[in-house]
Amino acid sequence: MQTAILEPPQIQKTNYTAVFIIGVLFFVFGFVTWLNGALIPFLKLACELKTDLQAFFVTTAFYMAYFFLAIPLSKILKVTGFKKGMALGLFIMAVGSILFIPAANARSFPLFLTGLFVQGMGLALLQTASNPYMSLLGPIESAAKRISIMGIFNKGAGMIGLLILSSIALKNASELETKILATTDITEKEALLDLLASRIVSPYIIIAIVLAVVAWLVTISPLPEVDTDKEDETIPVETRKTSVFAYPHLLLGVLCIFLYVGAEVMAGDAIGMYGRSMGMSLDETKYFTIFTLFAMLVGYIIGIISIPKYMSQQMGLKISAILGIIFTACTFLTHGYTAITFIALLGLSNALMWPAIFPLAISGLGRFTKIGSAMLVMGIAGGALIPLLYGYLKNEDHLGNSLSFFVCMLPCYFYILYYSTSGYKAGKKNPIKNNGV
Repeated sequence: MQTAILEPPQIQKTNYTAVFIIGVLFFVFGFVTWLNGALIPFLKLACELKTDLQAFFVTTAFYMAYFFLAIPLSKILKVTGFKKGMALGLFIMAVGSILFIPAANARSFPLFLTGLFVQGMGLALLQTASNPYMSLLGPIESAAKRISIMGIFNKGAGMIGLLILSSIALKNASELETKILATTDITEKEALLDLLASRIVSPYIIIAIVLAVVAWLVTISPLPEVDTDKEDETIPVETRKTSVFAYPHLLLGVLCIFLYVGAEVMAGDAIGMYGRSMGMSLDETKYFTIFTLFAMLVGYIIGIISIPKYMSQQMGLKISAILGIIFTACTFLTHGYTAITFIALLGLSNALMWPAIFPLAISGLGRFTKIGSAMLVMGIAGGALIPLLYGYLKNEDHLGNSLSFFVCMLPCYFYILYYSTSGYKAGKKNPIKNNGV
């Protein structure tokens, strides 16, 4: 029996069965992605890392996989199609999760980073497939609404995952940290660190099993294939583009994704380190990422209600960028729990950015949709580099904590504001203003 092929120009109604299945996928990879917020302080303690800069290599290893592998994996996607590509991505993530077992047994930070990189490989393939797939499962002007629904699955899973991993891996973290630092006997200290590292083994065994099972379920699921290689026949031959680089709005969108993801990871994964730099205990800061994710959930709900009925996805992006600028300035001008609150509120400003940027950037790419999607996924490397820059600058010998955060975040939101007003329509002769595409 042949798989049904959906051609983007013909999709007028949303396929809700497919949306639900993709929602399950977003739940799964959201669960894995946002564990980094707990892994950063956990690995800093378990692997005896000396600086925050070293700890932020957790996000670097994870997100750099997107940069190096998004385009090569898009070639695989051309062969496998969207559905099999998503299943393969889940299986690769399972392999990366298994690597956490020998890494924990050896307390090897490089091996942990290898496992994170492999997980990132799987996610790069999954993201390259699932995001354009979701954008094309219905009218493009409501793509931000569908991706916002996926965001609820993603961030809800992240909150659950962080609660579970923090409760297991970082249980009594402050007390254990004090005990490890105070212990002078090398044998006793090694035993404490081994015991701490072992806490992570069982959760990642379960994660690997779940990922493998979901990969199999996706393979046998009724997901329709989406044909993006066939150009819209209504486009005159003389106006068809011959290269993906002929779309300025896509290239500007790649940079926009880079800066957005960097800002999102800073607000989510770096919020704990920000609190630690102000003297807050590990028992408190281990839950801070959850506050950011909750704010993002609120943002997604707003997007689902308002897009495209009350505002376009382009307008949603513009408002989000302005809020990001305001909350970043407020973080810099305040201290303590007030500053932490404003960082968490950045989750609200970040929520609609991916759902808006992605469909705006791939709009009108036709047969270049897969490679364009891969280029946008490469932009996720912003989550690898911007937190690393923050980790370097926050050293007192450089800019310090609050100024480093301000310097890393503010340019991101100003560029996103530019993309929401002008960048998304660069190179388009007749941009459709009323729906933001």
